[in-house]
Amino acid sequence: MIKLRKAGDRFHTNAGWLDSWHTFSFGDHYDPEHMGFRSLRVNQRRHRAARAGFGTHPHRDMEILTYVLQGGLAHRDSTGGGGEIRPGDVQRMSAGTGCRAQRVQRLPDRPVHFLQIWIVPEQRGSRPGYEQKNFPADERKGALRLLASRDGREGSVKINQDAAVYGALSGKGRARHPPARLRTARLGAGGARRVELNGQKLAAGDGAAVSDERALGLQATDPAEVLVFDLA
Repeated sequence: MIKLRKAGDRFHTNAGWLDSWHTFSFGDHYDPEHMGFRSLRVNQRRHRAARAGFGTHPHRDMEILTYVLQGGLAHRDSTGGGGEIRPGDVQRMSAGTGCRAQRVQRLPDRPVHFLQIWIVPEQRGSRPGYEQKNFPADERKGALRLLASRDGREGSVKINQDAAVYGALSGKGRARHPPARLRTARLGAGGARRVELNGQKLAAGDGAAVSDERALGLQATDPAEVLVFDLA
């Protein structure tokens, strides 16, 4: 079964310097029908204006992934982690017992477009941590590349939850999710006029909740960037 949620049906916040689209309830946006999906609690697409940034702010008991689509971010936090996050990078911050973080534009004269993903950890009160890895475009072209997993397999970043996050860059072609790993999935599409998921059409910003499907087949008619969340 595939349940679509169109891009325009998401919650929207525009503070001028930060334009955010929220897949699930967040901040002032509350909908008991959209509180998350399995362990996936936040999936936000954000556009930040040039010369804007978040000051130091706290996080606790959450696995936070940052995935830059365009531009770049400079990050530092109280775990000692930090660096530049560019397209192709996946940054993981495990907030655990508590940490403080700051993010600003890497190039202050250019806006940045990125995804922020929060996954609820298996256990609360773990030790905070940080990890960042680059996944070259060649590894994501036409294939679902594992980006994050509980055991850090295949060179992915390690998260404290029984979940796996895959990313793909699709041209005019097809990519398939490994059927042996398919459980319950959430998918998000961006940068394309059309992607087909098992025959269902998705446009940029659309999402899909997937259950009881034997496999996932993605067919892109235009260049697309896709993330798949494989959730227990």
